[in-house]
Amino acid sequence: MRLLLGLMLVTLASAQDRSQARSMVLSDRGIVATSQTLASQAGAQVLGRGGSAIDAAIAANATLGVVEPERGGIGGDLFVIYYQAKTGKLTGINASGWAPQGLSIELLKSLGNSTMPQLGIHSVTVPGCVDGWAKLHAKFGKLPWKDLFAPAIYYAKNGYPVTEIIHETWHEETAKLAKDPNGRRVYLPNGESPKLGEIFRNPELGAAMELIANQGAAAFYKGAIAQAILKTSARLGGRMSAADLSEFASQWVQPISTEYRGWQVYELPPNGQGVGPLEMLNILAQFPLGSYAPRGVEELHAQIEAQKLTFADLHRYLADPRMARVPIEGLISPAYARERAKLIDGDRARCEESPGKPETMAGNTLYLSVVDREGNIASLIQSVYQHFGSGVVVDQYGFALQNRGALFELDAAHPNALAPRKRPFHTIIPAFMEKGEVHIGFGIMGGLNQTPAHAQFVSNVVDHGMNIQMALEAPRFTKLKFGGCDVLIENRVSEQVRDALAAKGHVVTLTGDFSNQVGGGQAVIYNSATGVKFGASDPRKDGAAVPEPHPYYKN
Repeated sequence: MRLLLGLMLVTLASAQDRSQARSMVLSDRGIVATSQTLASQAGAQVLGRGGSAIDAAIAANATLGVVEPERGGIGGDLFVIYYQAKTGKLTGINASGWAPQGLSIELLKSLGNSTMPQLGIHSVTVPGCVDGWAKLHAKFGKLPWKDLFAPAIYYAKNGYPVTEIIHETWHEETAKLAKDPNGRRVYLPNGESPKLGEIFRNPELGAAMELIANQGAAAFYKGAIAQAILKTSARLGGRMSAADLSEFASQWVQPISTEYRGWQVYELPPNGQGVGPLEMLNILAQFPLGSYAPRGVEELHAQIEAQKLTFADLHRYLADPRMARVPIEGLISPAYARERAKLIDGDRARCEESPGKPETMAGNTLYLSVVDREGNIASLIQSVYQHFGSGVVVDQYGFALQNRGALFELDAAHPNALAPRKRPFHTIIPAFMEKGEVHIGFGIMGGLNQTPAHAQFVSNVVDHGMNIQMALEAPRFTKLKFGGCDVLIENRVSEQVRDALAAKGHVVTLTGDFSNQVGGGQAVIYNSATGVKFGASDPRKDGAAVPEPHPYYKN
């Protein structure tokens, strides 16, 4: 109870003069936090019908694929951490797809590629999302599968007003969509992206959702949708086969974790970058962040340098562990972190970091979090990678295929080298943390941004006692590529601090006060001592944390 009291004191002490813009959402029932309000509402209504956290997460995710189509949808991949309140057990699923059997380094080089194609049909891997939904529902669902897709089908057919950030992102991708005939036809009505508040409909996607609702995942991997994907791929010279789709299966995995100042923090193992936040937190554990000023120069310098060290290791070692050796235990070893932390110079930024030797030691994304009335938590992340993925929109069914293959390497000696039926390095990661009676499902979107964003969120909660809304809203930095001294920092970090960082050698680029470049996140808490739930939603997105409705109206 002391921890909960601490979280409440931070909130109460700053209630009259605070730095956060929004309050947390509290409920004794369930809460759904997503990046678009209609999706949050859809998930909350599923909870109100007696659905589980997984039921609500699937419904909200399917709806996000309709109302936020540039970031996610059935053409992408999925990762989930699920917490069962009754047992305290965590379960993970890796629903990331593999490269087609016919796609190889030799083929791409023969076509004139010296690096992986970033867009187009050869950047497409098998979408894993729908299979992940199906396996999660079979294990943890309570409501009928078909019912979960009613909101998504409704909005696809009847339309929805396009919201602010989604409108802006969509508009920025006009040229990309215009290159694909289906992209132009479906997503650029009248030759342009939808205006703010314009009602947008996608009946083709609605038809695909209906097939999935009525026929299950088989409709996507073996049925009419599979045939449409194969037809689209063949038309563009792709190598995807019917077997690539029908033989795909997502994988149950055990979350990996580290202890950070008394909290246990969980991520999923590779091929995702979940080892990144854990390694970064282990490095930061060597510094007294709690005694540093929040978002001050000492804290930011330590975090930026820890990120660089972590990124060097991610770039060198991360791959599909089914087909390459990934030193997971070494990367998240506290002993290894202590050695890496010694490389941080408190006075100077290091612009190039080399990977360590952990084997010697023991985008653009949708994220949502759900807690149901029983306290079960779904921490779910799903994406088509870059906005509208590969830029290839499927014939007849109006959804974009992901470009996750863009993250492979064409160097045959690299652990993440492209190979048939191999899964690429993956950026999207759901997360979970707990201490005593407080259990938090959280995630923050944005490609490589997710490693530093997760570490900053955990530090905000643990080192500075912030509640989850404050921790999400606090100014963040990010670095969206490997190597170099460049760093993006939100404008709310003081000029004095930015100047001090520059004096240490950091090349600082300012972003807006609440910038999409540092990602948007969601978080929920279940307090197992009181039964109360807390929800938070990042103002960097169009979403909200929406509580499950109470049954005050009787049918």
